[in-house]
Order: sequence, then structure tokens, then C-alpha cells
Amino acid sequence: MSETKPTGSAAQDVPIPKQKSGMRAALEYTGIPPSWLEKRPKLPSRNWMIFISVTSSIAGYYIYDRRQCRIIRESYVDRVKHLADEPLHSLDVARKVTVYGAKWPGDEDHERAMKYFRKYVKPILVAAAVDYEMVAGKRHGDIADKISEEIKTQRRIAVGLEPAPPVMPALANYQPLDVLHRRKAEGGSIIIGRPTFKEYMAGTKRGWTEGLEKVDREEVLARALESDNHFDEPEEPEMSTQVDDGEPIPTPSKLPSSNGLYSPLQLKRPPPPPAPRDAIPSDKNTPPATLPAMAPVLFVPFTNLIGFTRLPLMMWEFFNQRHKVQSGSDAAYKLVMKQTRPIIPPTSSALDSTIANEFVAPEGESAQTVELRGGDLDFDVEAEGYFKSSLSETVAEIEKYREKYYKELPAKLETARALARRTRELTKDEEAHPPPTEVELRAERMKKELRWRGDAAGWELVKPKTGVAWDDRFAPVMRVFDEPTPDITFN
Repeated sequence: MSETKPTGSAAQDVPIPKQKSGMRAALEYTGIPPSWLEKRPKLPSRNWMIFISVTSSIAGYYIYDRRQCRIIRESYVDRVKHLADEPLHSLDVARKVTVYGAKWPGDEDHERAMKYFRKYVKPILVAAAVDYEMVAGKRHGDIADKISEEIKTQRRIAVGLEPAPPVMPALANYQPLDVLHRRKAEGGSIIIGRPTFKEYMAGTKRGWTEGLEKVDREEVLARALESDNHFDEPEEPEMSTQVDDGEPIPTPSKLPSSNGLYSPLQLKRPPPPPAPRDAIPSDKNTPPATLPAMAPVLFVPFTNLIGFTRLPLMMWEFFNQRHKVQSGSDAAYKLVMKQTRPIIPPTSSALDSTIANEFVAPEGESAQTVELRGGDLDFDVEAEGYFKSSLSETVAEIEKYREKYYKELPAKLETARALARRTRELTKDEEAHPPPTEVELRAERMKKELRWRGDAAGWELVKPKTGVAWDDRFAPVMRVFDEPTPDITFN
């Protein structure tokens, strides 16, 4: 039987299959459905266009900002990296600076200022082979106390009240004490932010104006707390001296003398007064009229944004890190180049009567000070506007916690004394969680008072209404790093 082929118009109606490309034929053999290969590209929908546009814009701005950060940092590194190649003498050491970073008010992370230094300032110092030592304050006032004690120790050694630290001349890197002080003064100090500057100046003034007596703060506070009567036992009701049979109860005045032996009926005598300390001669304890050269200061502006209302500024900062890189690199470049100028003294003053009491000052005592403004003392003053408004109640909050603690203390004391005298037994809850003893309660009270008074005094140092401490003797010996801003611009 023979095949019949379509002829005429029927042959013309048969569609000729389109020849497939080699790539499409190969993809079909992989198992991809043919319908997928026949799809034609088209524009995404309106919602997808909005999503892609917003996402690409945000990603592009982020990438642009980080690229500019890298360019700015590399440009400063190229300027100073040749200093790391300079040879040193066998007995010389690299230049070393001290970095101070205080706790930002309202932020529980006390390392925030140091994190800023590591991210924006440290890369330039490392490129220039400048060593550094970081001093971070965990609580307000820590840096002021540390600087004050260092200066007083230096003064005591200078007048012979305290021996100099032991040295070992046999070491290869030995240097005399005066050389070490001179190198520290040549190195410089880096101040991160306005709160750090206030504590730095307060500690410096305290160290050069206060006496050289060594004061144990816990001991002074313990003496101040002896008369607050919180740990006094309640007075027992007076008992009648007559009994039913007419015989009086013997009183301590009618008992025979114990001839120096202890008797539980003897009246409690007050403790002997503490032995007087050795007085320091006035010629050694008087603050000097002129001060030695101080380490030059580098001001590094720093603002820490905290709180829900600062979220818009936080978002802006996240996409504009190049401004922080520029500021931190510029500050580090000033320090590396060693260009200094005299500090600009304040130009105006205003009486401030809200300064806090001393760390262990008795209750009710206060002091007035002159709040100086102008010059370099106004460094980064605009950052105080970013403090949380709730911080104004810091002292009131401390007083509230203190009142609550002393309100609960009598019940704790009664339990501790009852258990110590075995007038009652432990309950099941007390057996599982033993209550504190009277000794532990006294130690706890001391710890809390130290913290409360320290926090109150530290906040009074850094709060916005408090000015920067100043002494006229600082003007001729204190210098500030200064250098024109490099010609680096960015959009």
C-alpha cells in the first residue's frame, strides 16, 4: 500500500515547526518544562517596582557611604604611614598617648566612648605607630578620681612625702622617672566627648589644689554613718527595781567594782577616739604657685544618641558614617602632627549654686563654685542637648532608693538579731534562703552608701548646668592640639 502525500491547498495549511536553538534544545533535555522557556520578559508590577526602587536606593546609599569612609581613612593613613618607618634608638620607645573615655549619661554601656575611639581614631594612630593607653570610667566621677590621685601622688613624690616607685637600671628599657614624666607630657591626652572633658578638668584641678593627705573614703564614710542611729537597738522599757518580796534588783551602781575585769552589767563605754594622723608640714602641703608642663590635650567630639525620640538621628547617622570618619581621622591627624597651641581660657562666668557635695561630705553641707564659660571650655557643649531629660531626676531617684532601703532595714535587723540570739528558729523559707546577718547588713549599707554618694557626686560633675572646672594656673602650661582641616571633601 502506498503513502498519499497532501497536495494542493492542504499541503500549504500544515505549519512548519520553528527550528529550535541548540541552547533551548539542551535545556529541554535537562527536564525544564517547555512552558518556562516560552515565557517572554515583561516589566514587574507596580508594587514590585516600588520595592525594587526603595531597596536599591537604600543599598546604593549605604554602599556609597562606606566607600567614602574607606577613601577618607586611606587618605589619612597615606599621610602618616611614613612616620611608622622612622628608626628608633635602641633605648627609645614609641610615642604613647593616654585616651580618656567617661561613661555617657544615661547609657549602661560605659565603653561607648572607647568604641568610638577604636573605630574612628585608632586606625590613624596605628598607621603612625603611636601607642596608646585607654582609661575608661565605669561610673561618673571615676576618671576625675583617678586623675586627682595621680597628680597628688606626683606631688607627694616631689616633696618627699612618698618614695618614688622602684626602678631597675639593669633593664634594657630603663628610663629615669623624670624622663618618663617628660615623655608622658610630650605624648598627649585624648579626651572623648564633653562628659570626659568635665571629669578630666575637675580631676586636674582637684589634684593641684587639694591637700596631700591620704584619705580612706570608706573610713571617712564609716565615721559619718556612726551617728545616723540606723543600727541602734531599740530601747527596752525600764524595769521596776522592786520585786514582790521587797528586795530591790541590784543595779550597776550598787555592784562591787570588777577591778578591771569584764562585767556584762557594766555600762557601755564609748570607743576611744581615733589616733591623730601625722600632720603634713604646711610648706609641703601648700599647692604650688606655678604648675609644671602638662600633656597637650586632643579634643574629640562625641555624641551618643539614646532614647526612642532619637531614632531619626540614629538612622541618619547609620547612613552618614563618613562624617564621623572625617572627624575622628582629622583629630588623630592633629595629634600625630604634634601641632599645639595654648588653651583658650574662659571669658565669662556665672554663679552656680547647685554643685554637689563632696564624695563623703556630711548631709546638709553644700558648696558654691563659679561656672566658667567661653574659650576651649565650651568644647562640644552642644552635645549636652542630647542628654536624656529624665536624667534631671537622678539625685531624686537616688534619694528615693535610699529612703526605701532604710524603711526596710529595721525588719531585716530584727530578724538577724533574733536569729543570732536564738530567740526564734529559722522558717522553711529562711532555711532555703538564709537571711543576712547584722555584719552583712552593715557591709551592704556601706556599699550602697558609697555607690549612692558616688553617683550623685559624679552626676553633679557632668550634668548640663555644671561648667568645666578651671584654675588660672592652667593657662600658661596647658596646650591643645591644633591643625587645619585637610583638604578632603565628600558629598
